[in-house]
Amino acid sequence: MEISALNPDIDSVSTSDVIVISYIMLPAEADSTPEIIFNAHPAIVKKIEKLFAVDLRDELSFFSPTGKAAEINEIPVSAPDSTVEKIVLLGVGDQSLASFRASGAALGRKVRGTDKKYATLAPNKRDEVIAFATSAFLGHYTWTMKTTVTATNPEIEIVTPDTEPVDHARVIATAICDARDLIHTPSNIKNPLWMADQAREVARKNGLEISVLSGAGLKEFGGLRAVGNSSPNPGPRFIHLTYTPKGGKNSSRIPHVVLIGKGITFDTGGISLKRPYDTMTAMKSDMAGAAAILATIGAVAKLGARVKVSALMMCAENALSGTSQRPSDVIKHYGGKTVEVINTDAEGRLVLADGLAFADINLDPDYVVDIATLTGAISLGLGRQYAAMYTRNKALAHTLSEIGERTGDRVWQMPLIDDYTDSLVSDIADFNHTADKAHYGAGSVTAALFLEQFVGQRQWVHLDIAGTARSESDSGENPKGGTGFGVRLLVEWLTSIS
Repeated sequence: MEISALNPDIDSVSTSDVIVISYIMLPAEADSTPEIIFNAHPAIVKKIEKLFAVDLRDELSFFSPTGKAAEINEIPVSAPDSTVEKIVLLGVGDQSLASFRASGAALGRKVRGTDKKYATLAPNKRDEVIAFATSAFLGHYTWTMKTTVTATNPEIEIVTPDTEPVDHARVIATAICDARDLIHTPSNIKNPLWMADQAREVARKNGLEISVLSGAGLKEFGGLRAVGNSSPNPGPRFIHLTYTPKGGKNSSRIPHVVLIGKGITFDTGGISLKRPYDTMTAMKSDMAGAAAILATIGAVAKLGARVKVSALMMCAENALSGTSQRPSDVIKHYGGKTVEVINTDAEGRLVLADGLAFADINLDPDYVVDIATLTGAISLGLGRQYAAMYTRNKALAHTLSEIGERTGDRVWQMPLIDDYTDSLVSDIADFNHTADKAHYGAGSVTAALFLEQFVGQRQWVHLDIAGTARSESDSGENPKGGTGFGVRLLVEWLTSIS
């Protein structure tokens, strides 16, 4: 799908195939009907009505509209000098950003399977345009390997005098869709080597630095090797991308943020095999964190943000084989700390620990953010609408929470409960890597406490996206499957601190 800006004049609008006009309904006074307000300049609405000899309010009232977000009603029209076939009236609810996202997604779904142009009279405020346009793009998204599906390419033209919000939305939405493509790719294609190839392509397109370590180059990455050596061909990969803004190489005033993403290209659970086994079909998406940071760094580069970003993709397959790690193994992580393996299905924290230690020791970041489909526990606690956020930086937590509400990538701050650090005590190593469920529970909390042992004194945020990275149904912005959660949150935050 294409999304673009269109001049706010009747000549431009009347050359599309469909005109979309968003509207709200004001509550009725006593003994009166609700008032319909169109989200467009009255002059252009009058010109549209004159051109097509139609009274839009009268036509809309025929449908008994509620004005709820995503409500769609269609009116067939024609005029001698116009290509327009119909007018779509689109409810935008209370005009909150959430309502504009819902309405945009509904329009995106509406245009699936067409090649038509939709001139869309939507909001004009920057945040509203971005929310609407991004969600329209996302609502249109589908992914398939069916050979019988014919590709189509509709275009939504946002009627606005300012192209910047539409351009911004296009970058964000394209990045999210790129992350979704990575997540949906089946694991007989997607392995750590394939992930490295995708990262190289993103680096080439955006002028990023990239290095990829494998084999003997991973000697110090004990966690990544322990997990990834279960699938020795092609084996694990440590993928390191760097975006430096123009003129930023020698500037100490530009903040440096390190993003670390869990990139498990398929997760059987290893020797601690997943149960029930039918849950394993979703495990091609266990690299959603790595997909999110790869998409994020590409978008940040396109937007020219004044912040240095390093992205560390910790890629491995957690397979069941003769070279799989075992419960009771002891791993030496990057930096030297030792960890006793308790459950091989808690592999994500092992690969992240290497990335966190590498960032602390080598990159001197101002902020470190890791993002991972880490624990099933958080899906039970927060469901699929909020990701868990762990940090001891209250100001940063507030900022990310606000950005999450504004963008739709919502996060909920969870506590780092110091009383539970005893769960990490091992008799034979520096740490256990999982807690005793019978005594502690709180699996997402104890996983975050484990990761914290590898961040040094850095300003650190852990995002557990196990619930939000996948959707169980094709609805709203999201397809069934990978959502691309985290891209909007991270891009908007990174561009705001630059």
